[in-house]
Amino acid sequence: MTEIHTEPRRRGRPPKRQADAFDTRDALVRCGMATLTEKGFSATGIDEVLKKVGVPKGSFYHYFESKEAFGHAAIAAYAAYFARKLDRWLLAADRPALLRIADFVDDAAAGIARHDFRRGCLIGNLGQEMSALPESYRDRLEAVFADWQARLARCLRAAQAEGALAPEIDCEHWAAFFWVGWEGAVLRARLKRSVEPLHCFADGFFTALGR
Repeated sequence: MTEIHTEPRRRGRPPKRQADAFDTRDALVRCGMATLTEKGFSATGIDEVLKKVGVPKGSFYHYFESKEAFGHAAIAAYAAYFARKLDRWLLAADRPALLRIADFVDDAAAGIARHDFRRGCLIGNLGQEMSALPESYRDRLEAVFADWQARLARCLRAAQAEGALAPEIDCEHWAAFFWVGWEGAVLRARLKRSVEPLHCFADGFFTALGR
């Protein structure tokens, strides 16, 4: 007799079409990214996200097993989005390497002002909440920061190759320094509702590099 294998049933109402499923899940994740970036994990309720997207609560559990799983999806989506942003600026071959970093800073400052200083950095926000978050987030958040650090270190090495930085500069160290300071600058910018802390940090960073 032929053995029949069946997939386990998922919770919630299934979507009508595969395309609908992707669109709905994507909409939930995008809304989650925006809401978590503004309010943080603890202050964001699933009902709030569902209401904004117009999805019934029962359907949410078709896409995500829990709020923890939803958070992981939002982290992954934000990491991919921000990696693309970094690459757009830091890999711009028509610009000197250090100016690429300055261009990123200017773009980020314009973005935070455009959102009226409500949104900061999702990864930084969650890192500040880590004591109240699922432990499974810790390594994932650190991995995202490590990825950003590696991308910036490559740009600094490009600056060395151009002769814009001294060869003895430790690019990995200064890339790590940048992200530690940048996250603090983003926090201060939101508090002050001003981009001045972002430019203050960037000026200090370039000065420390000897430029």
